[in-house]
Amino acid sequence: MSPSSILRRHRVAALLGAALIISPFVVPLAKSAGNAGLTNVAATTQTPAAGIKAPNGSFAPIVATTKPAVVTVTTVMKAQPNAMGDASPFDGNSPFDEYFRQFFGDQGVPMPKAPPQQQAPRQEALGSGFIVNADGTIVTNNHVIDGATSIKVTLDDGTELPAKLVGHDAKNDLAVLKVKASKPLPTIKWGDSNKLMTGDQVLAIGNPFGIGTTVTAGIVSARGRDLHSGPFDDFIQIDAPINRGNSGGPLVDVNGNVVGIDTAIFSPNGGSVGVGFAIPSDQAQKVVAKLMKGGNIEYGYLGVQIQPVTQDVASAMGLDHPGGALVAAVTDGSPAAKAGIEIGDVITGFGGNEIKDPKDLSRAVADVSPGSKETVDIWRKGKALQISTDVGRNSEDTQTASTGEEGKPSAGQGLGVPSLGLGLTDITPDIRQQLNLADNQRGAVVESVSPDKAASAAGLQPGDVIVGVDQTPVKSARQANQVIAEAGKSGKKSVLLLIERGDQQIFVAVPFAAG
Repeated sequence: MSPSSILRRHRVAALLGAALIISPFVVPLAKSAGNAGLTNVAATTQTPAAGIKAPNGSFAPIVATTKPAVVTVTTVMKAQPNAMGDASPFDGNSPFDEYFRQFFGDQGVPMPKAPPQQQAPRQEALGSGFIVNADGTIVTNNHVIDGATSIKVTLDDGTELPAKLVGHDAKNDLAVLKVKASKPLPTIKWGDSNKLMTGDQVLAIGNPFGIGTTVTAGIVSARGRDLHSGPFDDFIQIDAPINRGNSGGPLVDVNGNVVGIDTAIFSPNGGSVGVGFAIPSDQAQKVVAKLMKGGNIEYGYLGVQIQPVTQDVASAMGLDHPGGALVAAVTDGSPAAKAGIEIGDVITGFGGNEIKDPKDLSRAVADVSPGSKETVDIWRKGKALQISTDVGRNSEDTQTASTGEEGKPSAGQGLGVPSLGLGLTDITPDIRQQLNLADNQRGAVVESVSPDKAASAAGLQPGDVIVGVDQTPVKSARQANQVIAEAGKSGKKSVLLLIERGDQQIFVAVPFAAG
């Protein structure tokens, strides 16, 4: 995918976070969990028994099988001048930001100031993880170990072992650690998250607040949640209580298999309110397998900026139902450009898999090894096409361009579109300078938007530049008005506008009926 399509406004490290503790005030308590030697480590690998159920309402058989494979991950980091450091992930762009700030910032464990002329105390963080291989391979969240100078793992029996970071992936918020033990360690098996249904019972196991391994029970509340924390968000929502320190711990089903990795919570008060999120095991298992081999992951790259196909967009494009990923921009010189993918194409399939929404395409392209050749199914101007494209290497990790507030442009040759509630004007030298437009930029500038009309409801703003109407390029306000009028006379329910806003290019479908 295009680097501009990768959302990094909300660092995953801020979502659930490890429980912060400050040495020397809490470290001794954490160490008191046990000092047993390696002789106490389980001698054989334990695996969940198939079909374990909860007799008489008790999950004890599942806990007895899975809990020995759950570990506490303690990291040491350089102390920061404040709880979140200078690089706070909260930028005010997400409805979750204020709640996460309360949980991890203002309401977090206080950070004592260093005495004058003395070095600031070291900062430690507690998270959770689970053993997937008897050789000491452990899975946890990337944000648990992000920025760590050293990592320690405490086994369920209290044994403490130094851990080595094998690999980590910020986009999926996953990391793989390795410890050395004299005997095989207890393990837990991967389960099939695709089989999970809303209402299924699950258990969350981890070390909340550093008080020790804890088990909580609940159900799957929802599937496919997108927290805008990364390009591959597809979280399982659960009501099993999880808190700081649960990060990286396993979410297990009634068969005792890992179906998710506890990662995030939504909290207005700093504690669990029954809305937690876990990375699906099917997504995590693929990433973990790659990290175990190479340490880092190379993602496929197509070079398109995409957006959802809403019902209004589908109607404007002649599609019988919404679905797929609408191409709003194609990066020059990218694999997509070389393959002939065009602005306005709707990608409905990739590599033989159906594409239902932009997330599907993001994941499908990312999973393909760079250098591969794949087929792309496209809907273009009323016809279905299939083309072949190379998949490039996405080595960049950039944030989606910010649009900012452009302000209302000064008047040029004004022209109204009353049916949509739009006031359009041509690009004048003054407007070109105000909006920082290129010398060769052509189109119709949105001068005004009626607040009670369809254009406002669709999200159009003063300063937007309309460069296309129903996939027809327009160079002036008069031409834009003319093509919009023709679309209305043709009986279409919506008109599709291609607009440029700051550094972004997006499609906006405006329904005529709402006008």
